Amino acid sequence: MRRFRFAFLLSTVLLCSSTPSTAQTKNPPTDVTGNAVQEVIGKRVVFSDGQTLDVDDVWKSGDSLWIKRNGTSEMLNRAVKRIEDRFKTATPRTTQPIAAPTKTAPAPEPLQTWIYLNDGARLRVDDVREVSDGAWYNRDKVTIFLAKDRISRIERIDPNTSSEDWKEHSWSSGNLEIDQLIKKNASRFAVDPYLVFLVIEQESQFRPRARSPKGAQGLMQLMPGTARRFGVYRPYDPAENIRGGTQYLRQLLTMFNGKVDLALASYNAGEGRVLDYGNRVPPFRETQNYVKRISARYKNQKAPSTTQTTVSKPRQ
Repeated sequence: MRRFRFAFLLSTVLLCSSTPSTAQTKNPPTDVTGNAVQEVIGKRVVFSDGQTLDVDDVWKSGDSLWIKRNGTSEMLNRAVKRIEDRFKTATPRTTQPIAAPTKTAPAPEPLQTWIYLNDGARLRVDDVREVSDGAWYNRDKVTIFLAKDRISRIERIDPNTSSEDWKEHSWSSGNLEIDQLIKKNASRFAVDPYLVFLVIEQESQFRPRARSPKGAQGLMQLMPGTARRFGVYRPYDPAENIRGGTQYLRQLLTMFNGKVDLALASYNAGEGRVLDYGNRVPPFRETQNYVKRISARYKNQKAPSTTQTTVSKPRQ
């Protein structure tokens, strides 16, 4: 009897040990098609004019709306209609044959952020966040504040771009709206956007309400007569001012066959003065320094043999 009971218990144990376990690893939730549920990978800003901008994050600070993309924070100055989540859908779970290992491409280098100071110095930082009276930047895990009057400009450079794309990606006013207006009007009037950027930086340091003692107004410091000539009726409006200033710059480049130094001299002193001196930069210290400062930086971004821009026909 004992032998029978022992044999029964032994067979029961063996039977239980051979039964597969019912415990399984839970799969992620799936929809009706078998795809994994979407995951949020960022935000999409929809502006009032219908344009969109994909960013990593969006937040509000006071009355201002801030975005973060590619590790850099920026303040938005455009009317926003709504903010949406951006999703990524995982591929369906299917059995795939084991493929031979492939070489992975090297990870792209992050953006390089440089702050240029008015005294000529510059420093590379890990991140920068601009505010109304200056900018906070992070460097080596330390956060430091710089007053606005010390900053000449902020440049964000993408080291992954080719040399042909260098000029387009090596400058930024620090204001997304102004950057977009520069690119839009430069394309419309066939002017190098980097040249427009340098003129605005020299003229107003990107202050839309700037006004000179002589009466020049706005970002590109248009004199009242010049503003009227190009249909700028609100000189302190960035869109109107940049449009009129870029159109004027295109007219000067056409007049002087693409010679940047003569176009700049005319922008500063008037085309009549350049014509009076036989199509040469007038001997005025202010004008000569103006041309020298902008030309030196502009030529550094062009091929060494290039001495003038190509005169292209502007788009209507």
